[in-house]
Amino acid sequence: MTNRIGRAMAMWSIGATVLFGATLGHAETARYDVDLDHSIVEFKVAHMVISKTTGHFKDYTGFIEMDPDAGTVKALEATIKSASVTTNHEKRDAHLRNPDFFDVEKYPTITYKMKSHKKTGDGYTAVGDLTLHGVTKEVTLTGNFNGVTKDPWGNTRAGFTAEGKVNRKDFGMVWNKALDSGGLVVGDEVFIKLDIECIKAKS
Repeated sequence: MTNRIGRAMAMWSIGATVLFGATLGHAETARYDVDLDHSIVEFKVAHMVISKTTGHFKDYTGFIEMDPDAGTVKALEATIKSASVTTNHEKRDAHLRNPDFFDVEKYPTITYKMKSHKKTGDGYTAVGDLTLHGVTKEVTLTGNFNGVTKDPWGNTRAGFTAEGKVNRKDFGMVWNKALDSGGLVVGDEVFIKLDIECIKAKS
């Protein structure tokens, strides 16, 4: 009898350890929404070979589902209104919105949807589908997770930086003009830089 009780207690102990250990170790994934007022989606492209033009988008939404403690990311998606592009130059911005470039009436949004994510040393690499100008291509972003903090109003905030590059011709944006001195007005490679602050969604 005593042996049966002892064995039962031992089995209960093992079961409890497995059950509660798994529960305590379970990653807590939460959704964080992009805070437009404290984020920037920026791009840079060569201009006339000798310099670079920088622009950004003013209207976009996005979210990330992650467990900050474990450094795991389950999902990451973003949608940008292409008509919100600005380079602080009205004539150039109007050209960017027309069919030579973003063709915003035909393609009003730019989207990115992550397919995979992995930690790489102190940073991370995210691979996802970028849909731009009606074309979808796989694009890799590399960056850093800057941590989580509480703001004075009780919100939990997370910060990220990321960089990547695309060839605009891969997305059908082929307009250009040759320079008399050689080279082209607009470079083909577009460098992307993201500084993103997110707010944890209320449960």
